[in-house]
Amino acid sequence: MTYEPWEADPEDLDYDGDQQDLADRLSLRRVAGMSTQLADITEVEYRELQLERVVLVSVWTTGSEVDADNAMAELKLLAETAGSQVLEGLVQRRSSPDPATFIGRGKVDEVRQVVIATGADTVICDGELEPAQLRNLEDRVGVKVIDRTALILDIFAQHAKSAEGKAQVELAQLQYLRQRLRGWGGNLSRQAGGRAAAGAGIGGRGPGETKIETDRRRIKTRIAILRRRLRELDAVRDTKRSQRTRNQVPSVAIVGYTNAGKSSLLNRLTGAGVLVEDALFATLDPTTRRTETADGRVFTLTDTVGFIRHLPHDLVEAFRSTLEESVAADLLVHVVDGSDPDPFGQIAAVRTVLADIGAAGVAEQLVVNKTDAADPDALLALRGRYPDAVFVSARIGAGMDELRARVEQRLPRPEVEVRALVPYDRGDLINRIHLSGEFVSSEHTEHGTLVVARVNADLAGELARYASDA
Repeated sequence: MTYEPWEADPEDLDYDGDQQDLADRLSLRRVAGMSTQLADITEVEYRELQLERVVLVSVWTTGSEVDADNAMAELKLLAETAGSQVLEGLVQRRSSPDPATFIGRGKVDEVRQVVIATGADTVICDGELEPAQLRNLEDRVGVKVIDRTALILDIFAQHAKSAEGKAQVELAQLQYLRQRLRGWGGNLSRQAGGRAAAGAGIGGRGPGETKIETDRRRIKTRIAILRRRLRELDAVRDTKRSQRTRNQVPSVAIVGYTNAGKSSLLNRLTGAGVLVEDALFATLDPTTRRTETADGRVFTLTDTVGFIRHLPHDLVEAFRSTLEESVAADLLVHVVDGSDPDPFGQIAAVRTVLADIGAAGVAEQLVVNKTDAADPDALLALRGRYPDAVFVSARIGAGMDELRARVEQRLPRPEVEVRALVPYDRGDLINRIHLSGEFVSSEHTEHGTLVVARVNADLAGELARYASDA
């Protein structure tokens, strides 16, 4: 099979389809070179709306200085995606984070001075902090402190749009919050007393249930409700997946690091028109589209949620049903951002998450995207380490024909070869061969269509009654 070289057509430049929901999601966005201070004038007052001003703090424990700088750059992108203005970034070299304050106790005072000098509202730490570390840092720095996990959860909360996505994000947030509630003493406890206290009476009055215990109980109840709701949504997803399996429709899942260009790739291959944005975690709700190979076989392509280094465990658990699209796929198209400073780190991070969800054994096709913006030396290094990778640019369409050919080549092929004389009144069988099988030859005769084809076992059983030795 040969593919003609792809040439840009001006009419193809709008391949991403209708993007109107982008305006709904980003009613306020930063523009380079302009003030980040926005004004909102109402009938009664004049207010200034300001982006949250943050200071980033990281502990460099392993790797090179370049690795530490890349990690801080990624944290900066996360913070800006969440809607903040980054004022300063601080890195401390330590063998391990301080168990009490994450960074060294002497460095906490330096962070405090930076917060005062810059007027920051928040300190964001590049790591998952223990509850005690959060409390100690907040007490000593004097402003709100959040960790990388809370930051990612906040971004997910902003971008979730479907009922399932919102429920998954809320579940992850509550699981994270449950371990980090702060108590405010017994004065907020619920007092039990008198006959109203279930007949406890004298001797039964006491501090009762404290406020933090009440909060934990409510969170536990809400978690149970969300899990029940997600199980119901999972049943719908499983029904659709089982229908595709029953019809022997091969499935391809597009996986990769966040903002690697997975949605753009799906749009290029299927014209799906899903949201495309140069931002982290722009896609949270998976999109599945049917498409065809050059010889007419039908398969599905699914755009999945992006991965990131040290993806929070609570998120992996909450999004497990969504991530299972990757586990059930016949082929993983692993998209890598070729223009990223550390594409090899991206590949390792994605494969780590795939192993965590049980998808490490699924066939993988590596695709290096954004070649139009990548450094030639970086692309040369990627070609040397991954000779079977396909190099493309979803933005301009380069390399897409080669990618289509490679995907078609690696799709599972029907395992049973049949030779049958199908009557003309059984056109439904011919159609099923088109959809899920592979024609070797076909010939129209006086009594029907003589076909030689490769099909799945179920369809082979139905065609057996029309088997022909001619």
